[in-house]
Amino acid sequence: MTAEMAAPAWMHEQITAEQYDSWSEEQCAGIEIVDGMVVVSPSASKRHNRLARILANVLEAAAGPDWNADTDFDVRLQDVPLTNRRPDVVVYRADTIDITPTRPEHVLLVVEVVSPGSETTDRIVKTDQYAKSGIAFYWRVEQAATGVPLVYTYVLDPATRAYRDGDVFTGVVKVSAPFPVEFDLGQI
Repeated sequence: MTAEMAAPAWMHEQITAEQYDSWSEEQCAGIEIVDGMVVVSPSASKRHNRLARILANVLEAAAGPDWNADTDFDVRLQDVPLTNRRPDVVVYRADTIDITPTRPEHVLLVVEVVSPGSETTDRIVKTDQYAKSGIAFYWRVEQAATGVPLVYTYVLDPATRAYRDGDVFTGVVKVSAPFPVEFDLGQI
């Protein structure tokens, strides 16, 4: 079986921002674009989706009226070559809800829930891409063998466009400004 038989031709060619923007929402679901190339992600587990949804709900409640928190939409990190990432949770400015595409300057925080197979991408590649694009905060959530998630937080150093390590939380997450909130992830 050739690669051409296994996947459509457009998956082997660089995609421009204009091409991607012409695709339907269904065509864009479940993929990311990295350096113009389509990256297909396997469907997330129910536990993964539940954790992302709970985080989004808690962050939305804590963020106040100026910020929204949602799951499952693109953040356009760069136009050329096109790089769209689909973080598990995005906290973005409420006044940009109707602006498409969502860009890094609209985003305060991205959260990636690590799944089997995404460890390297979430720990290294996305960390670097989000920092270089200027997103102020990045959280990586890992589902530990104990069942209690670990939350690794990172804060952007604007001068170097790199993240510095923040706090690591297990079970109960206590977040300071702009999210003065405490929530328990131990029941996920």
